Amino acid sequence: QVQLVESGGGLAQAGGSLKLSCAVSGGTFRTYGMGWFRQAPGNEREFVAAISWNGGSTYYADFVKGRFSISRDNVKNTVFLQMNSLKPEDTALYYCAAEKSGWGYFRRENEFEHWGQGTQVTVSS
Repeated sequence: QVQLVESGGGLAQAGGSLKLSCAVSGGTFRTYGMGWFRQAPGNEREFVAAISWNGGSTYYADFVKGRFSISRDNVKNTVFLQMNSLKPEDTALYYCAAEKSGWGYFRRENEFEHWGQGTQVTVSS
């Protein structure tokens, strides 16, 4: 059974930074494409970033380009989301997700097979 556990969320000020982590167990992490999504209250869950199985390709939503960076450590079975220049509109519950193809270029929820429970990020103005 594949399990994903996010951590690193919390409260930050506008302009600040946070780094999210997602530890994966129970599967072959090094073969998965990984993604980050977020959901703000009253909104649908939306794509944030994704990375291919070897980290060679990364993909971002337009609203985080230049501010967020996704990376992975295939030894530690962990994917990261470095978030800089945070804005109040980045406030959301952040989820990591895994997809079996490994390509990492998917952006729709139904293309990811495994999900974590989420970690809350709150950005104050």
